[in-house]
Amino acid sequence: MSTDATRSHERRDRRRAGLRRFALTLVGVLAALGLLSGAGAAVSLAQGPRISEVQADPASAIEVAGSRVILTVNQSLEEIDPSQVSVTPAAPFTVDAVGRSVGVRFGVPLDDDTEYTVTVEGARSQGGGPAATLRTSFRTPPAEVFLLQRDPEGDDTVFRSGIDGEQAVAVYSAPVIEDFRATSTRLVVATVEDEVSSLHVMDRDGGDVTELALPGEGIVQGLQVSQRGDLVGYTYSDPGGQGHASVLFTAELGDPQAEPRPIEVGGEPVSVDRWRFVPDSSALLMIGFDGELVLTDPESDAEPTRLGGAVTIDAIQRGTYTAIVERVQEGIVALDLTTGEEAPLVEPEGDLGLLGAVVPVPEGGEARGGTVRQYQQMVDPTRPGSQLIVHVADDGATRQLFEVGSQDALLQSCVSPSGRYVAALVAPDILSNPYDVGTHPVPRDLETHIVALDTGEPVSVLRGFDISWCTVGPW
Repeated sequence: MSTDATRSHERRDRRRAGLRRFALTLVGVLAALGLLSGAGAAVSLAQGPRISEVQADPASAIEVAGSRVILTVNQSLEEIDPSQVSVTPAAPFTVDAVGRSVGVRFGVPLDDDTEYTVTVEGARSQGGGPAATLRTSFRTPPAEVFLLQRDPEGDDTVFRSGIDGEQAVAVYSAPVIEDFRATSTRLVVATVEDEVSSLHVMDRDGGDVTELALPGEGIVQGLQVSQRGDLVGYTYSDPGGQGHASVLFTAELGDPQAEPRPIEVGGEPVSVDRWRFVPDSSALLMIGFDGELVLTDPESDAEPTRLGGAVTIDAIQRGTYTAIVERVQEGIVALDLTTGEEAPLVEPEGDLGLLGAVVPVPEGGEARGGTVRQYQQMVDPTRPGSQLIVHVADDGATRQLFEVGSQDALLQSCVSPSGRYVAALVAPDILSNPYDVGTHPVPRDLETHIVALDTGEPVSVLRGFDISWCTVGPW
């Protein structure tokens, strides 16, 4: 054999040997990877499901019902029963679990400045393995409120501040601000110039201001907002009493140039004396000038429901569709809007005086539920005495929260979204406290007192009125 042939055979043998070594190495690497993968799977199965991501919006959770915490885990889960889930501190919730996600939806707004813990016990992977406890915590921010301050010498201003009144910030000013309302993302402000109303929508910092289209050049009253559908509602009247007279309209906040929509009953726009958005729905409850109470849903094809005569609507309880209304004969009652059934209010302990406005308190947490009520005590049948705000529990147990003397006027009481606080609007020294001028005149000197509902302890006194916790203004 020639030298060249010998060298050719040697090179071929070396290549074959190299290929065998590469193949053996590759098999070893793949085997090692298989072992590692198997070991990882075994470790995962041994540990059970683990949280890989948490989604929550604590700021929104203190403003509106229906906020969610979503736990995403590293494995698909067996069915989760609601009894496996708990929330501390207590709050009503529902559970929606599918695949790798467990969603917890809160039925009421949560308390501010509070740490909440969501726990899922006994979570198991669909692939088997041991059960695991899933737990996450989040802290809600301190509450903030908006108030209106009117200035007879200058512009009126909507302010934002904490409930302690510190670090108040001017959000929006105009020569005459009649009213405003706040959602979790927006403010709606009603202004008046030359007896013509304008509506302005903006973010909660007062930026991105846009004027909303109105039915014409007239007066807007009864301003309200609905979180569901991002709606504003109001009654509108043409100047001089011509045409529209307190006709109820709604409009979309997200589409400022859209034409406002009149609410109709029997195919005709309705004029209303009192009205309310039904929380967590697209329905409205209203009282016409004929005194008839009507429930209607403009998003539904169903006919309006007529619910008899009524004098006023105090409030509608979030989550239960229970309205607090005053009947001509029966007085103030709790009306179930889903069935039409009504029941008298729970009697409080003791004689507290003449009953005024009644506001339901959201359920959930200690000392919650029940109602917050205003009472006027009398020195004798002709002389008024102190005015009280009390909490009446569902069993009738009564706790006094606030009191003003006969020289002052208690104009309104409102409950914070979660029911943690009560706001009392007071006009001090009412006999020497002149009213301002405008469509909605109020005393010039107004104080908003904040009280903790659970303890009755005072929290702060804020200058201004129309606090953003209220559904309607104090008129």
